[in-house]
Amino acid sequence: MSPIFRNKSGTVFIKNRSKPDLGEHIQPSPAQTVPSSQFFMLKEWIFVIFLIAAVFLVYQPAWHGGLIWDDDCFVTSPQLRSGHGLFRIWFDPGATLGYYPVLHSVFWIQSWLWGNATLGYHLVNIMLHATAAVMVALILRRLAIPGAFLAAAIFAFHPVQVESVAWISELKNTLSAVFYLGSAIAYLRFDQQRRTSPYLWALGLFALSLLSKPVMVTLPGALLVIFWWQRGHLSWKKDILPLLPFFLLVAVIGFFTIWTHHNIYGTRGAQFDIPAWERVLIAGQAIWFYLSKLFWPAKLIFIYPKWETSQVAAWQYIFPLAAFALLVIFWKLRWRWRGPLAGLLFFIGTLFPVLGFFNVFTFIYSFVADHYQYLASLGIITLVAAGTATLLKRRQLLLRSVSYAICVLLLLTLAALTWRQSSMYTDIETLYNTTIKLNPTCWMAYNNMGGIYTLRGQHQHAIRYFNQAIRLNPDYFEAYNNRGTAYTAIGQYQRALEDFTQAIHLKSNYIDAYYYKTNYADGYYNRGLTYGRDLGQYQRAIEDFTQAIHLKPNYAEAYNNRAIVYIKQGKNNPGCLDAQKACELGICTALEWAKGNGLCR
Repeated sequence: MSPIFRNKSGTVFIKNRSKPDLGEHIQPSPAQTVPSSQFFMLKEWIFVIFLIAAVFLVYQPAWHGGLIWDDDCFVTSPQLRSGHGLFRIWFDPGATLGYYPVLHSVFWIQSWLWGNATLGYHLVNIMLHATAAVMVALILRRLAIPGAFLAAAIFAFHPVQVESVAWISELKNTLSAVFYLGSAIAYLRFDQQRRTSPYLWALGLFALSLLSKPVMVTLPGALLVIFWWQRGHLSWKKDILPLLPFFLLVAVIGFFTIWTHHNIYGTRGAQFDIPAWERVLIAGQAIWFYLSKLFWPAKLIFIYPKWETSQVAAWQYIFPLAAFALLVIFWKLRWRWRGPLAGLLFFIGTLFPVLGFFNVFTFIYSFVADHYQYLASLGIITLVAAGTATLLKRRQLLLRSVSYAICVLLLLTLAALTWRQSSMYTDIETLYNTTIKLNPTCWMAYNNMGGIYTLRGQHQHAIRYFNQAIRLNPDYFEAYNNRGTAYTAIGQYQRALEDFTQAIHLKSNYIDAYYYKTNYADGYYNRGLTYGRDLGQYQRAIEDFTQAIHLKPNYAEAYNNRAIVYIKQGKNNPGCLDAQKACELGICTALEWAKGNGLCR
């Protein structure tokens, strides 16, 4: 989208031998879990404080980052900064970009605290990420998994998390993660104590996580993976039955989310008509993509290249087959070590909603994104940290010291990479220039760079970027719309009309989705402006403004400009009515102008 045109009882199997194997160290029975009173000792609290402070430090380059891409659709708009606006956030799915009422309520509160100043939004995001890292340590300590603090630190400092923390819109991730992890902590306490209170806390926090970001539906499955890992099997009465209300919430929120994305936000059409087998190919490649970025976080990009899938390309089947083979291998190893299978199941299961089996809006640009594996990464990070900590206990003192030094070096390296990656989010121009440099086929980045130059009044430079966006994606209606506006600014009205007409034609393919209806209206509005303001063709302007209002009933700008055109035609009565309506919607320039000239009361 353009920045200017609105557009998740058993015993451990132990072999009879003199020395324990690796699995016994990180595969406890329920009796091995750590009592809650022993979670953090003094030195560990010092580590927690240091961890939080270090998280704020490594993300310092992003503290003052501005609004990027769709941030202006998540930071609460002035029209919703009221009691009625808060009501609409909860009960009008079309009022915000995505039905995330808890998320948008938090944005609503922040809008009253610091308005459009971005520092507050960034500090909240960073604090939530640091809190999530501490909660990871808390959960792993409760489960008696070695390397809990190492896992928490890797999670906190890994550069693949930067997109979730430095991008204001991804409060979706950090906020929902805190609720998700809080629900997991409460449910693990219920699993030990079987009391009602922690169960209700777990259910309530889970609901809040779903209403912050629906992909948190994977939590009940993740809990079942944990219980299987602990006990070696699942019990219907002890493990599955108590989770049925959670699965009911999953079904309700899941179906509602699919419906809203299909009918309101437009995740349908030719670009989402992906054959079932190709979705399997996408998922297989995505799994290995995310694993590769965890182990080698190089060339992290805001928008990755969108790969082509083909059912007839034999090499593409390697990815899903390799993922399936890895699951089979870990399944065969489960009697010796359940950890790898549990970690991989958590990783893939948490990623499942965004692997390609369901339509996600960003699939228009790319099938993968760093922020999609924010929580999923914990499956692999925990596995690596637990294995590392277990191996450290076996080494001689000298080798152990060297190993600890390697761990420190790893964390420092991750922190340095995160510092550098967060620098990409210091401003929107840096973000898009970096994206274009690493992904020259990213037509969205070219379009948005054109928007930046339009804001600066550098319209010829903007047109060159819009031209490149259209060359890479000839059906990109937003680029036509934006280029038309740039042409208008330099007086090339005929070219502007051609671009607005083409944008209208291309947008008509998506007209039955609410999201596209509201953006489709912009093409008519911009063309109407050119007809009325620049060419004096008032009747054509009125027709376009009328069509824009039909598609977007509360389009204040269209009412305002139609009022001006009516009055210029001498039609004061409809003009004054439109001016009054525009003022009620927040734009009073036409009404003030008309009153100043004695044309409206």
